[in-house]
Amino acid sequence: MVQRSVLLVFIPADSGTDGPAHLQKDVSSNGFKRLKDGMLKSVIKRAQFAIPPLSLMILSSIEVDGVQQTICDLRFETLPLDKQWDLIGISVQTGAVKPAFELAAMLRQKGFRVVLGGPYVTVFPERCREHGDILVRGEADEIWKDVLCDLVDGSLKPDYTAAVFPDLSSTGSVKKSALDISNYFTTNVVQTTRGCPYSCDFCNVHVMNGHKLRHRRIGDVVHDVEHFLKEDKRIFFFLDDTVNADEAYAEKLFRELIPLKISWVGQATTKLGENPQLLEAFARSGCGALLVGIESLADASNRAHHKFHNPIERQAECIGNIRSAGICVYGSFIYGLDEDTLLEQQTIETFIHETGIDVPGINLLRPIPGTGVFDRLADEGRLLHDRHDHDAFRFSWAQEILYRPKRIPLEEFIPSYTELTRRIFTPAQAIRRALAAPTLKSAVLMFNLFYVHMYGLSRKDLLGQMAALDVESSSTL
Repeated sequence: MVQRSVLLVFIPADSGTDGPAHLQKDVSSNGFKRLKDGMLKSVIKRAQFAIPPLSLMILSSIEVDGVQQTICDLRFETLPLDKQWDLIGISVQTGAVKPAFELAAMLRQKGFRVVLGGPYVTVFPERCREHGDILVRGEADEIWKDVLCDLVDGSLKPDYTAAVFPDLSSTGSVKKSALDISNYFTTNVVQTTRGCPYSCDFCNVHVMNGHKLRHRRIGDVVHDVEHFLKEDKRIFFFLDDTVNADEAYAEKLFRELIPLKISWVGQATTKLGENPQLLEAFARSGCGALLVGIESLADASNRAHHKFHNPIERQAECIGNIRSAGICVYGSFIYGLDEDTLLEQQTIETFIHETGIDVPGINLLRPIPGTGVFDRLADEGRLLHDRHDHDAFRFSWAQEILYRPKRIPLEEFIPSYTELTRRIFTPAQAIRRALAAPTLKSAVLMFNLFYVHMYGLSRKDLLGQMAALDVESSSTL
């Protein structure tokens, strides 16, 4: 049988978590500064964010006789175009559409057959048709095997669509054989559920994966963890969007993981702090840190964006309970939601100080094409770019504002945001948070120091954007 070779490509965003850098080219003549920023960029990619793309790991774990699959992560590797690939797959993320299409065009020009999949292809297939030979829409866990079988048979179709969400209880184990393990901070990435019961209008998880929570079998998850430990004994990332969404399932799972003595981090709601039994299971199973989405500290703002599950009055106590259990809290905020005023910045700063949040993240709202908030802001005329120019709504590390806040004029909002991050992210604050952290003190210090650098980039880019907007406004008068 002829061996078919398939390359699965992960494309990073131009900036933000995949490669912190100024959105515009750095024209500084300061050689030391350029060297420092370049070194920090490399370290951040490896130490903070460099985990492998789980979606491509899942696809590469699907075995078909006569097919060999390889993952190429462009954060660390160059495209191996010296080989003859029978099919090259590109996952198109909504925040990195332009580089994905540019890569696809280059590959097709060289004679490679390109298949496009991922979130953007699923939501906007009509925008992707001309950029790929084959489109895969939806969660591809079950239909990717059809693509590989058709590749072997020479009968590839132009479109493959998942008619229903995959049954995660029947999925197989995830393998790492297609990865270069040495590239990553850890390769121990695990997902136990998919779907989200909530309907926050700025999030695309429920758009992509539905509202119904689907579960992997607990035994399969435990098996993957045991298998992963044989290849990589580093920390585990549980990539569920809300790892405590099904509290009974989560408690049973993590109690079964206690004997394996792993260390892990994940994402949860602060509601975890109201469930002592589940919190104990998390702590005993090795949970060291959790990202919790606080968003706004104004209930009216959260409600305006259809986030109803974390009333403000219980946030501080829940965070205190989580930290008292020995688990660090990464508190994620969005400043500039629809009912926020300039008073919100002081409220956020005070809350961070009083709760002892170990790593704060102060985000700008990014209207993601395909979400409810994107369509609403477009209809209200509040987007700063043409709603049809999806490339403009790329992902960056709070480095550009893409819309006009409802209750704060833009010329006041940007300075208020940059001053807030200037006060919160300082070397002294980083050291203070690390000393106070319940565990993982060195990691807390590392995150906070990196954020001093990254929010510094954010301030420079935002102030540059404001100056450009001022010039544009003056020229239209």
